Amino acid sequence: MAEMGSKGVTAGKIASNVQKKLTRAQEKVLQKLGKADETKDEQFEQCVQNFNKQLTEGTRLQKDLRTYLASVKAMHEASKKLNECLQEVYEPDWPGRDEANKIAENNDLLWMDYHQKLVDQALLTMDTYLGQFPDIKSRIAKRGRKLVDYDSARHHYESLQTAKKKDEAKIAKAEEELIKAQKVFEEMNVDLQEELPSLWNSRVGFYVNTFQSIAGLEENFHKEMSKLNQNLNDVLVSLEKQHGSNTFTIKAQPRKKTKLFSRLRRKKGSDNAPAKGNKSPSPPPDGSPAATPEIRVNHEPEPAGAATPGAALPKSPSQSSLPAVVVETFSATVNGTVEGGSAAGRLDLPPGFMFKVQAQHDYTATDTDELQLKAGDVVLVIPFQNPEEQDEGWLMGVKESDWNQHKELEKCRGVFPENFTERVQ
Repeated sequence: MAEMGSKGVTAGKIASNVQKKLTRAQEKVLQKLGKADETKDEQFEQCVQNFNKQLTEGTRLQKDLRTYLASVKAMHEASKKLNECLQEVYEPDWPGRDEANKIAENNDLLWMDYHQKLVDQALLTMDTYLGQFPDIKSRIAKRGRKLVDYDSARHHYESLQTAKKKDEAKIAKAEEELIKAQKVFEEMNVDLQEELPSLWNSRVGFYVNTFQSIAGLEENFHKEMSKLNQNLNDVLVSLEKQHGSNTFTIKAQPRKKTKLFSRLRRKKGSDNAPAKGNKSPSPPPDGSPAATPEIRVNHEPEPAGAATPGAALPKSPSQSSLPAVVVETFSATVNGTVEGGSAAGRLDLPPGFMFKVQAQHDYTATDTDELQLKAGDVVLVIPFQNPEEQDEGWLMGVKESDWNQHKELEKCRGVFPENFTERVQ
């Protein structure tokens, strides 16, 4: 019998709930059609909008904080692997090995401590803050349902009062249901009217505390990490001082082509040898007026067919006995300017000058066609006579000091690795 009674109560409750849902659905339809008025509370609706906004912001903050924590954990793992690598390559007989291992251990502990404090002081606080939203959200929804019940009971009572044939018993029952529905709604409404504004205002203090905690933890973490990094730097400086001869050196890119100057010398020996019976005078010494003839270029346009006035230009190498430096000056001169932008006829720069570089490291020449460089040497860069002669990572030039002293490319020029220098002009 007890079971039947229990089942009967359960069945009755289910039927009651179904009836409530139908009544609410009918009431909402009538309200949407404008056939029944709806109780409005603009102040409460504004509170609900603020609540939804606050929930959205809090959910985003929680998500971003979890992403931040995941990044901290990833950095911890990366830092740990990097320190493990240092421990593996740090040989037993090197000074500072124990100190380096201890620094690596402290580094690992510092990352773990930082991550745990972020969880305790930021993430857990964030979870607690958001934990109150589901209950309030449920109560807001329930308040909405009770408001519909109240409106429905009110409309039912009003319809019975305005009926032509009044049934006092039904009117009394309807009034009783209206009072009950109104009481339930107003109790929930009053509570939420107090809680929602308070919750909305609490967000400021929560955001301040959360970000202050994160900022403070991160500041302390970086201070401690900075000390560890400085200690590691000191250990490595000490290692470098005791093993200074084994420091890493910069290397030039390998040259794959045939030695440049060996070809040039062979070519020079065949091209410049006078033909049998040639009695042309020997070239004048470098620096004499004949060695550097004046080159004049007329920039003004001339009528068609007219001869171009101006001083005669030097002949080609095969027809002239001028030194090679003069011939190269002429070859690099186009429309009154030397390649690279230097003025035509300038004697302070080598022909074809492009730009200057300064050696940042010493370089020891390994071939006769290479320049020997000391850190600080300035080199005047010139083009290769044949671009196909140039190896990747290598430049052609003449040291400025040699050029100022000799003014002879054949004696001074050479190739050098570009990565040993830095452009200065």
